[in-house]
Amino acid sequence: MSRDLDPRELDHDRPAPSRGSRGVSDSHESSSPNDIREPLIRDLDLPRGSSRERVRILDREYDLRGSEVRMLAAAGTFRVVPTADLRDQHRDAEAQARDLKHLRKLGLVKTTPYVIGRTRTTLVTLTERGRSLLEDARRNRGDDARQTFYAGVAKPRELAHDVRLYRAYVQSAERLVARGAQVRRVVLEQELKCEYQRFLQASNRGRHDASGRPERQPQEIEQWARERQLPCRDGHVEFPDVRIEYEERDGRRSIEDVEVTTPHYRGSHAAAKASAGFTCYRSVGARLGGGRLGAGSGCRRGGRPFDPRASEELLQ
Repeated sequence: MSRDLDPRELDHDRPAPSRGSRGVSDSHESSSPNDIREPLIRDLDLPRGSSRERVRILDREYDLRGSEVRMLAAAGTFRVVPTADLRDQHRDAEAQARDLKHLRKLGLVKTTPYVIGRTRTTLVTLTERGRSLLEDARRNRGDDARQTFYAGVAKPRELAHDVRLYRAYVQSAERLVARGAQVRRVVLEQELKCEYQRFLQASNRGRHDASGRPERQPQEIEQWARERQLPCRDGHVEFPDVRIEYEERDGRRSIEDVEVTTPHYRGSHAAAKASAGFTCYRSVGARLGGGRLGAGSGCRRGGRPFDPRASEELLQ
């Protein structure tokens, strides 16, 4: 097993770094098109390869390798990810632990002990510095369809639910990639809801006499939801935990909406999620299982009807 590279050992044969740039290396040789984290870093000008490279972003310098960049992107996309779920199949546990230690030392991630069910793990979140690194490394900053990154935990009370989102994404994305699809972007519920709130409050923005109450008619809300392929019933829009935007082999763009359910899903809330057409994963302890919430539940896969065989493909 090789040891970590000391970046000082390679200074003599590295080109001098410039602002917002990095030297020439094997950055793309080690990236795998089937790694479901690759879409998360597609638009980032950061290393992909197995050797650390010096990166200068604004006024800071970092030495990073591809596995560390993918770890940063996964944690930033899903806000909080257990270390066990970040395991790279091409790297052993000790190598991953070194990557994580290096990222902590750089101040890019924060780790916190946690228990999922009865399983002890460690949660990884981006720091503000880590999020800034990813944001500032974008190639196409004006792209509206770019991947969003977050720092820290959004709602501590929902942490037990949110730590399962990345694993649900992995299972859905691996299935999509296996059939030849290409994941383009991941959108969390929070981002969809923020867009919805901007739509609701558009008429109040900039008005001193605004009441703060949305002035949208039910038909306007239904049209907004329909344009974004979101289910809407009686003026109420249902949002998935995770939306995966992907491209089929023939170039058609489509989406898969994913919901992670817990034993606390009951009553009208469970019924709404059951009829929304989302790909559902049930969380039991530290595990996820694919299945249906109820008799009216389904699976959204680019507008196609529910496939009863789908649950066989999900994590058992």
